[in-house]
Amino acid sequence: MPPIAAIGNTAAVGALDPASALSATAASGTGATGGASFGNALTGAVDNLQQLQGTSDSLAIKAVTGDLTDIHDATLASSRAQVTLELVAGVRNKAVDAFNEIMRMQA
Repeated sequence: MPPIAAIGNTAAVGALDPASALSATAASGTGATGGASFGNALTGAVDNLQQLQGTSDSLAIKAVTGDLTDIHDATLASSRAQVTLELVAGVRNKAVDAFNEIMRMQA
């Protein structure tokens, strides 16, 4: 069985941080396209979250089957996926709150 570094999961786990999707895509556009850039930021964050969860799942399966040589990689991937999920859920909740507040102001 090849080491995890040869498969690429370790590199993927180390390259992604929880706030990268929101900060990188939010900085790409401002001004009149603010709504579009916010949508792009959320799309990027969800894509990042799916990638992190996929990596976490595959490493967890390898840990259970005994194919994983270092449990540290699986723990890191799981933690990153959890933190990213909490970040995306928090941003979503704030966006819903802001939308509800705008709707109350119009009434």
